[in-house]
Amino acid sequence: MLHNFGSINLDHFYRVPHLVHPGETLASRSYHLGLGGKGANQSLAMALAGGQVCHWGRLGRQDAWARDRLARAGVDVTHLELVDEPSGHAIIQVDDRGENAIILFPGANHGFTRRHRDALCEAAKPGDWLLVQNECNALAELLECARRQDLAVAFNPAPMSDTVLELPLDACRLLFVNRGEAAWLTGVPETSDAQALLQGLQKRLPQTATVLTLGSEGAWYQAGDERHFQPALPVEPVDTTGAGDTFIGYFMAALQEQRSVPDCLALAAHAAALGVQQSGAADSIPSRDEVERYLTGSQSA
Repeated sequence: MLHNFGSINLDHFYRVPHLVHPGETLASRSYHLGLGGKGANQSLAMALAGGQVCHWGRLGRQDAWARDRLARAGVDVTHLELVDEPSGHAIIQVDDRGENAIILFPGANHGFTRRHRDALCEAAKPGDWLLVQNECNALAELLECARRQDLAVAFNPAPMSDTVLELPLDACRLLFVNRGEAAWLTGVPETSDAQALLQGLQKRLPQTATVLTLGSEGAWYQAGDERHFQPALPVEPVDTTGAGDTFIGYFMAALQEQRSVPDCLALAAHAAALGVQQSGAADSIPSRDEVERYLTGSQSA
């Protein structure tokens, strides 16, 4: 079983000709309310990929529809708490090139108490996976609790901040980072090539396996002396929101199936490539059948 200690947000999407400039008032062409948050997206992606995932989260009681959406997709929501607080939410601009800019309000995602968090952690079985992002509070204590319980931690430090540098990252078995996050963690210039970033990550966390995603430059997996590369797929993006979350959810589902690392990378890359061709975050995550058909087609092309 994989347990996801993750954010749940309501995403307010605005389609705009360009990302708004300081001092500018810009009319939106369309508006859409959807399920989001890196935690919810990754749980949804893993469930749609056929994985077994239990979501640990907090959501405003008035937004129970979001919990129900996860449950219908196959996510275990037993430990998803409805509370009398505002839900986390995000205001997302998406421009004509498919780029996005996001304002995030954490809301209920930052309301975990130590007692609640420890109870969740202690309910997991030794050897279970724990997936974590950087949108919920008190991660340092959670990672230490996970270490004590012998949980295998996969960490996606997004959105990246200096507080991540203070976390006990050596408690993580697997790290998912993009170019900017890798540079922030290692001090290596963001313009560096993949090999320099991978070397920096290995020096920083020698015992932690890493998946480095580089958009149009593909993705890398590194664990000790082992490295695998997954080329990017040629697609025309409509909306890149949630692409990384789709990648992570599908990778972890394939890993849960004990697939090889190259297979995990390929499945995740094809899922993300399909997702960026649709608008939205949660709404853009494809089903496993869709991804398998796309994967089969690209391999035979």
